[in-house]
Amino acid sequence: MVAPAQPGGSVPPQVQDALPQRWTPRLIFSLASIVLVLEMLAISYMMISMAIPAIAGHYQTTQGAWLLTSFLLVGAMTAPLIGKLADMYGKRKLLLACIAIAALGSFVSAVAGSYAVLIAGRALSGLLVPCLFLSYSLIRDVFPAKTIALAVSIATSGMGLIAIPAPFITGWLIDNHGFRSIFWFFVIGLVILGGMIFVSTDESTVRLRSRLDFLGALLLGGGIAGILIAISFGPTWGWKAGSTLAYLFGGIALVVAWLVTAATMKEPLIDLKVLRRRPVILTATAAGFIYGVSGLYTMLLPMMVMTPAIMGLGYGFGVDAEGFAIFQAPIGAMTVVGGLIVGVLVGRHVKPRPLLAIGMVSAAIGCSLTAFSHDSKGTLIVFAGLVGLGMGMGYASIPNLLIEAVPPQLQASTASIVGVFQSVFPAALPVIAFTVMNNSHIAPIPLEMTQGMAFYTDKGFQIAFLIAAAAAVAGLVAGLLLPRRIEQVAVPTSAAAGEPAMATVD
Repeated sequence: MVAPAQPGGSVPPQVQDALPQRWTPRLIFSLASIVLVLEMLAISYMMISMAIPAIAGHYQTTQGAWLLTSFLLVGAMTAPLIGKLADMYGKRKLLLACIAIAALGSFVSAVAGSYAVLIAGRALSGLLVPCLFLSYSLIRDVFPAKTIALAVSIATSGMGLIAIPAPFITGWLIDNHGFRSIFWFFVIGLVILGGMIFVSTDESTVRLRSRLDFLGALLLGGGIAGILIAISFGPTWGWKAGSTLAYLFGGIALVVAWLVTAATMKEPLIDLKVLRRRPVILTATAAGFIYGVSGLYTMLLPMMVMTPAIMGLGYGFGVDAEGFAIFQAPIGAMTVVGGLIVGVLVGRHVKPRPLLAIGMVSAAIGCSLTAFSHDSKGTLIVFAGLVGLGMGMGYASIPNLLIEAVPPQLQASTASIVGVFQSVFPAALPVIAFTVMNNSHIAPIPLEMTQGMAFYTDKGFQIAFLIAAAAAVAGLVAGLLLPRRIEQVAVPTSAAAGEPAMATVD
């Protein structure tokens, strides 16, 4: 039988009483292990992106995009099911299971004899994606109450630091050991980190007694998959192509079917009464926008600064991957700073709502300034730092808002839906920006000069960065619409012995 939700989002008193009430070496080691797992998630996209040319050349394929899409796809479509399982059977168990499956997937990719097998392994590695919400959900349950806000903030925003050395590590591995070394790096790293979490981190004692909704998992997972495939490949297939429309409308139809079944079932995968609550849906929306801003800005910035200035487009410094580190460093560093600010202030009873709003403002200002002034390295570094600060404050505020809004028994399943928003928005926002850029703002440069690459006008980049700024403003609106006082969903004990406890909304 689950216990009633406690005020302020803490775990039941009998659980917290059993926890040490300060930082200990074991807790620090546990947090470091969790952060490093999330660092592996953070650099996965970057490392694989850099390895795509070598992989595509080895397997003689033009389908390199599937290396990225399969990872995101499996992570997003399995998130709701994994979240529900974590609430029912233990967040640590599911976190370790996801790490183990991701390590297995990396092993499959490392030894793959064909491109299809490599993609299959990469898809299994997508189980790293749910590790984000599983990590902060577990921290909430097993860390001392006074350390939760800071620990969650460090875990979610500390992912930015690894982006600084990642290009150097990736380049060294590929140049000296080939593209397979990237996958071996993940195999070894995940096995070690999984062991570190196993020995340092306790399992949550919080459980939700419920039945598993397999139909809901199938419908929602399939719907998410269809929509993401349409978004990812629409620019390549064409937005009016039958395949694009089939995946898009098929995915939407499956999501609608899930909503219908969830409204009628006694124990759905996600309780719609919880999802419809303003604190939950607005937090999910804000999360989608800040992750979308991050995805678009970090995609546009290297494209812009690595363009040779000799092209005469009004932007670009012609830096290589190593030279880009001076622009990446402030993003990573300020992301961590933003997270620490949120963690410290929330730990001192400052509400995360205004901190989220400040983060969105910082990101919006940074994106806007980048749009209008990008001809100086110094100012661009400052603007990138502003975006990084906003990202860090947004990343750290989201889990702290969820902790306010839902009890521990519903943390992982609710966070999984937020995780879906965090996957779909970053996939959709670049598509919107590049659709605009490709339709109206391709630079008129002879093909013999570009070697088949697309270069964009200065106006095109300006519009794209303004799209990122607009997304940050939309996230700000979502944050401001959050209620000043968030009342937590209650999970009462069941009235009848032996019956599953169900979430109810006051």
